[in-house]
Formats: sequence, C-alpha cells, structure tokens
Amino acid sequence: MAQHLNVLVLCTGNSARSIMAEALFNRLGGGRIRAYSAGSHPKGAVDLRTLRELRRRGLAVDGLTSKSWDTFATPDAPRMDLVVTVCDGAAAEACPVWPGAPIRVHWGFADPAAIAGDERTKQDAFARTFEAIEARIGSFCRLRFELMDREALRRAVEALTSD
Repeated sequence: MAQHLNVLVLCTGNSARSIMAEALFNRLGGGRIRAYSAGSHPKGAVDLRTLRELRRRGLAVDGLTSKSWDTFATPDAPRMDLVVTVCDGAAAEACPVWPGAPIRVHWGFADPAAIAGDERTKQDAFARTFEAIEARIGSFCRLRFELMDREALRRAVEALTSD
C-alpha cells in the first residue's frame, strides 16, 4: 500500500457521524491518512452538536462541510483507497455505496441526531457516538498499513468491523 491513504467516509446526511470520522481520521492518522466525508443526501450544514463535540475534544472544525458524494466522483477528485460507510443499518437508513476500486467497509454507528429528548440527552448521544467512532478509528490508525498489500489491508479493515 501507499505511504498515504485517502479515506472517504460516507453517510446519508453528512452532518454528524461522517464529519466526526473525517476529523478523527485526519487527526489520529498523523499525516498517514487524508480523510474526506460526504453524503448521498447531504443536509447542507454540519450539525451544531457535532461541531460542539469536536471542539470540546480539541479537534479542528475549519473546512468541515456537509457535501454530496458527487464531489468525489469527478475525474479530478482524489483517488480513494478506502471508503467507509458509517450509517446505522439497524436504524434502516439507506447507506450509500461507493463504486470502483477502493476497499469498502461498513462501520455502523447510531445516529446521534435522531435521539429525542432534552439538550443534555442529545449532547450525550453525540459524545457516545464520538467515542465509539474514535475507538474504531484509533484501532485502524494503529495498523501498519504502509507495510500491507491491498488484500492484507482489506482483511485487517474487515476484522475491525467485528470489534
């Protein structure tokens, strides 16, 4: 594999989970990963609770936007090595599928924006989702993927799915 991985994180609305994952991949990847996020039906704005949680955890929010996956389907878009969907299949969401050659994996996380309740309950849901995504991406970033061929990386990524 290359010394640098391009990762695209997809979700339906691209306003919470995929945005968190983009920020976490970029930070925890330590320059070995360049992450992007997009949605099949983007909301057009990042959820304010997502931004609040990222800032609270010390992650930069500059440049994080809710955008269509079409942005990454153009000929001049970065070539993706890994595409991760983060929609929660249990919530019956329509998870986007990315065509082409990248390794694809589904890491489902509950949608914190779908939680009902008072503001504290909602922000707690964002915190729990952040922590779950951080744990999975942390495990990924500890891989020595630069020493793996494509098949070894695919197997390693799939093994993380069962964590």
